[in-house]
Amino acid sequence: MNSARGIAVTVITQALKDQRSLAELIPALVTDHEDKGFIQALCYGVMRDYFRLDFYLQQLLQKPLKAKDTDIKAVLLIGLYQLFYMRVADHAAVHETVALTKTLKKDWARGLVNGVLRNAVRQREALQNACETKDVPCYSHPQWLIDKLQQTYPEAWQAILTANNQHPPMTLRVNLSKISRDNYLQQLTEQNVEAQAHSSVASAIVLAKPMDVNELPGFNEGLVSVQDAAAQWAAALLQCQAGQRVLDACAAPGGKTGHILESENNLQALIALDCEPARLQRVEDNLKRLQLSATLCTADAREPDTWWDGEMFDRILLDAPCSATGVIRRHPDIKILRQPDNIAAIVALQKALLQQLWPLLKPGGSLLYATCSVLPAENQQVIEWFLQHEATASLQPLTIPDAIDTGFGLQLLPGQQAMDGFFYCGLSRADTAC
Repeated sequence: MNSARGIAVTVITQALKDQRSLAELIPALVTDHEDKGFIQALCYGVMRDYFRLDFYLQQLLQKPLKAKDTDIKAVLLIGLYQLFYMRVADHAAVHETVALTKTLKKDWARGLVNGVLRNAVRQREALQNACETKDVPCYSHPQWLIDKLQQTYPEAWQAILTANNQHPPMTLRVNLSKISRDNYLQQLTEQNVEAQAHSSVASAIVLAKPMDVNELPGFNEGLVSVQDAAAQWAAALLQCQAGQRVLDACAAPGGKTGHILESENNLQALIALDCEPARLQRVEDNLKRLQLSATLCTADAREPDTWWDGEMFDRILLDAPCSATGVIRRHPDIKILRQPDNIAAIVALQKALLQQLWPLLKPGGSLLYATCSVLPAENQQVIEWFLQHEATASLQPLTIPDAIDTGFGLQLLPGQQAMDGFFYCGLSRADTAC
């Protein structure tokens, strides 16, 4: 299926059926298609509004679709998304979507798709009104996640869900070792690119509209990188100093690795570790563009015997694997891919990483624990557990404007200061157990 809508059907079908991410599927299935932007808009849009679109679909279907017809469900979701959210004429959206049934060789579904979409047009207002009375379709999030956010953030859960459904800003990280933020803003102004300095992150610039990175002045020369402002706090909080030995565990795709080196270019060494070779290649590519270097190592951070040379680290950044519930606005498929029973396994991995990396930290050194999650189970509860089990560890004071102090680290919420949701906690290692 080479049409834009046909490729989108393939992507969404595989995402729903095989639980694969858009970040994995789109690069593999969408290469140099002339309508790449339209395909991405369809795929990300359907995932962003999946629970609302699925609600509409259930109201319009006389009986549920069979599991083997996930591709027809994808067709219907794409059709509904065009009707409710895109500037596509109703007749064009219906006609082009119905035509996909022939491409799929499922002519039996032609009448079904045509009927559902035409009824959606007729019942549009009634469907939208009905949607507003139920949390799942209204906020387009799974019930389990809504429940957790309501429990954890009784005053902010609605704002979090709303922020998750918004298009994220494109934020840049200025390489302050090469150019000042003010000077780079001036370069953007000269190219008629509207942007503003971030209110609390000294290296961050927020663009008014996303743009191709290759059109950014100095991008290929390493003057800027694309990185959310919340993620840019990592290098500042790590406080690396000249001559120190630093470990960036779980380093891919390398945004924080590059920022650490930009912030302090006289380190004794920086080891960037990741367990997947393909992801570590992205770290290498990013560092090459920035004209920086680090020691890259493909290994499991939980198994130091397979990669550690025995020399301890002054600083460790543990950007731990997590549910990614703080970056849903960038990866809306998380709402579908992540399940409540995933969290326990993620927490077990986080605890194992902390336990295995801690002995590699010098006495007097510090470890920065970070996640892009908003769930306490992966954040402050992991830190509280670790402090109960590791006598040489203590909390290190951190400061981030307007962050929530959980008692065991700082939490940033999605949309707050135009940032993603992030958690940071600093841990210091004493010479001996207290």
